[in-house]
Amino acid sequence: MKRGAVARLLDCNAETIRYYESVQLIPEPDRTVSGHRLYDTRHIDALRFVLRLRSLGFSIDEIRSLTTMVDSGNYTCGQIGRTIEAHLKTIRQKIEDLKKLESALTPLLAQCHRGDTPDCAIIKAL
Repeated sequence: MKRGAVARLLDCNAETIRYYESVQLIPEPDRTVSGHRLYDTRHIDALRFVLRLRSLGFSIDEIRSLTTMVDSGNYTCGQIGRTIEAHLKTIRQKIEDLKKLESALTPLLAQCHRGDTPDCAIIKAL
């Protein structure tokens, strides 16, 4: 399949596929004589895996680590579990940070009278 067909199949942007190739998250596909990339099931499966990890908020480095382990076949369930635990810890910290932001911004917004003058209590408080 060509890149456009793969993009439609997986409901992603063709440039996303190009990017994941450029950062070597998916294997480089073979090319036709005219230079078009040809993707097979191996590429589609790899891309599907990468897209799923991205949708779960994994960074490019985390994805690279996971795909390297999986592609090599040299991993344990414990290693994968530790990677997921580390990612979950990062997510939980982000949630805490967002809660702190909400707590800081909510009282500021309550001070806003939303008038038509530049006299803004939020700017004064900041």
